[in-house]
Amino acid sequence: MTNKIQHIHILGICGTFMGGIAALAKELGFRVTGCDAQVYPPMSTQLEELGIELMQGYKTEHFDDEPDLVIVGNAMSRGNVMVEYILDRNIPYISGPQWLLENVLKNCWVLAVSGTHGKTTTSSMLTWILEYAQLSPGFLIGGVPQNFNCSARLGNTPFFVIEADEYDTAFFDKRSKFVHYRPRTLVINNLEFDHGDIFNNLSDIQRQFHHLIRMVPSNGLILSPKNEFAINETLAMGCWTPTEQSDSDKGWQANKVVADGSEFIVTFNGKEQGTVKWGLIGDFNIDNALMAIAAARHAGVPSHIAIEALAEFINTKRRLELRGTVNQIKVYDDFAHHPTAIAKTLAGVRAQVDGNNSPGRVIAVLEPRSNTMKSGVHKDTLPGSLAQADQVFLFQGEQVKWSVSDLINNCQQPCIVEDDINQLVNKITDYAQAGDSIVVMSNGSFSSIHEKLLQRLDLK
Repeated sequence: MTNKIQHIHILGICGTFMGGIAALAKELGFRVTGCDAQVYPPMSTQLEELGIELMQGYKTEHFDDEPDLVIVGNAMSRGNVMVEYILDRNIPYISGPQWLLENVLKNCWVLAVSGTHGKTTTSSMLTWILEYAQLSPGFLIGGVPQNFNCSARLGNTPFFVIEADEYDTAFFDKRSKFVHYRPRTLVINNLEFDHGDIFNNLSDIQRQFHHLIRMVPSNGLILSPKNEFAINETLAMGCWTPTEQSDSDKGWQANKVVADGSEFIVTFNGKEQGTVKWGLIGDFNIDNALMAIAAARHAGVPSHIAIEALAEFINTKRRLELRGTVNQIKVYDDFAHHPTAIAKTLAGVRAQVDGNNSPGRVIAVLEPRSNTMKSGVHKDTLPGSLAQADQVFLFQGEQVKWSVSDLINNCQQPCIVEDDINQLVNKITDYAQAGDSIVVMSNGSFSSIHEKLLQRLDLK
C-alpha cells in the first residue's frame, strides 16, 4: 500500500487522533490533505506548519483533486456527503487505526496505554521516560505532551507508545480502536462504564478489552492495578501473557512521602527502586507513574532511570493544568468528565490544600459535556464525585438532555447551576477569595471559561 499511494485525504483531520495520523503520514512522505467541520487552532496551526492543506467543512469539491486513499475518522457517519461520495465512486478508504497498523505499527514494539482514565497522562509519562533513556520512541498521544513539541512522531527505534482508546473505529468498523494496535506491552489503568453512546453496559466494554488481551503475545506483558475487579474479571476470561500488578506484595507499590503525592517512594517486589519528586499531585498521578515505570522497565529502562525522568516530566495540557493565579486564587483546567476522574482530581487538589495548611477552599466548576454525561448516564453518581469540593458550580449546556439542577439536593456541599457562561463566571468570581483553588473540569473548551475567570478575577 505504502509504495502505491501518494495522496491521502483525511476526513475529520482536526481531532487529536486524526491529526496525529496526518502528522505521521506526512513524516512518511505522503502528500496529506484533510477537512473537518471546524478547522481551528491549535491543531490546524500544527498541521499547516507541517505543510498539510486543510479544508473547511465536508464538501464533495474537496475531492476535485481525487486522493489515492481516504482515511475516515470515527466521527464520520453514513449520510455525510463525503462518505457517500467515496462509497458511490469506489474511492479506496480505510480507518485511522487500520492505516496506523499497516503503515507504522506492524514492525514496532507497541506499548499501548488503555483504560477509562489516565491514558493521555500515562502515555505522556511513558514516552518521556523512553525519550529520557535515549530510546527515541515513536508515539501518538491524544493530547499535547509538554515534554515534546508534537503529539505524534515516528521515532528512531522500534518502540512506539500509543494511547489506546476503546472508542469505536469507524462507521464501517465498530470494534474498539485499540484492537488494531497489536501491543507487546499493554497497560490497563482501570476499567469502568463509559461511552454510553456506543456501549450498553460494562460487559460490552470488557468484551472489547478481552479482544485486546487476546492479541498480546506470550513474550509480552500486561500491567494493571491489583484491586480493579472489572480488569481482573476480564483477565479471567483468558490470558496468555505474563502480568504484573500495582498495589500487590509482589508488584509495584508507592509510599507517599508528601500527602499530596508530590513525593513518593517506589518499590517493586518489596525492593525500593527510588523516590519520585515531581511537580504533579494526586494519587491518580502516582498510579499513572507506577504503570509508566513498569511499562518502561519491560522495554529495558531501569527503574531508577524512569524515576529520574519523572522528576523532569511536565504534565500534559488540560490535566490539572494551572492556567494562572490572580490575587492568590488559582485556576486549574482539567479534562475530567467521568465521576471517578472528577473525584480523583478534586481529591488531589484537596490533599494539596490541606497539606499546605491553607485556609483556601476547593471550588469545583463542571461542564457535563461528554456524550455519556450529556445523556445522564452518570447523573446519580456525579454528586458523590464532587464531595471533596467546598463549593460546586455546574453548567447546564444546551446539549445536556437532563436537568442539572436536579443534582442540587443530592450534593453534599453548596451547589449552583447556571446556563449562561457570563453569569457563571460572575458568580464564581464573586464567591472566590484569596487562597482558593478553582478547578474547571470539562472535555471541551467550556467557552474559554478559564480565560474569562482570570480576567474577571483581575478586576476584583
